[in-house]
Amino acid sequence: MEPTAKPAPVPPRPEDPVRLAAFEARLARGETIEPKDWMPERYRKQLIRMMSQHAHSEVVGMLPEGNWITRAPCLRRKIALLAKVQDEAGHGLYIYCGTETLGVDRADLVDQLLAGTAKYSSIFNYPTLTWADMGAIGWLVDGAAIVNQTMLARASFGPYARAMIRICKEENFHKRQGYEILATLSAGTPAQKAMAQDAVNRWWWPSLMMFGPSDKDSPNSAELLRWRVKQKGNDELRQRFVDLTIPQAEAIGLTVPDPNLRYDAEKKHWLIGPIDWDECFRVIGGNGPCNRERLAARRKAHDEGAWVREAAEAYARKHTVRGQVAA
Repeated sequence: MEPTAKPAPVPPRPEDPVRLAAFEARLARGETIEPKDWMPERYRKQLIRMMSQHAHSEVVGMLPEGNWITRAPCLRRKIALLAKVQDEAGHGLYIYCGTETLGVDRADLVDQLLAGTAKYSSIFNYPTLTWADMGAIGWLVDGAAIVNQTMLARASFGPYARAMIRICKEENFHKRQGYEILATLSAGTPAQKAMAQDAVNRWWWPSLMMFGPSDKDSPNSAELLRWRVKQKGNDELRQRFVDLTIPQAEAIGLTVPDPNLRYDAEKKHWLIGPIDWDECFRVIGGNGPCNRERLAARRKAHDEGAWVREAAEAYARKHTVRGQVAA
């Protein structure tokens, strides 16, 4: 039997020009788009792509730090780290819920993550080797996230923007927690300060990569900026993060691993050296230090949590039946 030919993909239908013009006018006026409002299909798909990637990153981001909860140096540190990891789970939930308002099923998004077909932030595919990494992640990774997400709190899509307001408040605590860990280590013994510096050396460049490639090389930036999903480009946000972070590093006696770093007094900016984008795309492509480990951990957790999902569904069915009988 000859193989059945796959049907040709159906080209997207052109948008109604009147509706599209009205949509663009709303964005130009700074209005917020809500789930029941009409929106172009491309706008909806871009939001699903961006929001699901963000939600996946929050969930996978629990793994590098969760690995250190039982090894925290004292009870105070353990409680703080446990609370932080719990916050990250909540952030993923907020964003998954927001994505569902666009007509997708959360279970389908999770299946894409577990199948390895969905993207998440490449930074979570790096290992956490010492306790100082908890400080570097809080200060650098969450610090970079705050710079990016503060702008998303003004995104044109209402559910995403509102989720970012709460998430940014919690991320600020995470950043302060990480910075305090590194400040404590830096003021400690020579070995502790060396541990802190080593962590900064390893997390600095991946943190800069979190903002994405330069706007001229990004396939999505122009569209997201035009639709006000993003308020500023990748390069501008990355520069803001650098300008905020270098003085903070100097304040606790740490340096960033960039021999080309210099301050431009005329522009009032810290200028960095070239970023190794080949490494970034290699990690995104599945060849980072911990890509396979991270997905294996998520698959294991998903499988072992099946009974919880089944119990919740049974509970919901029972109360639905009770409501019907009472009616």
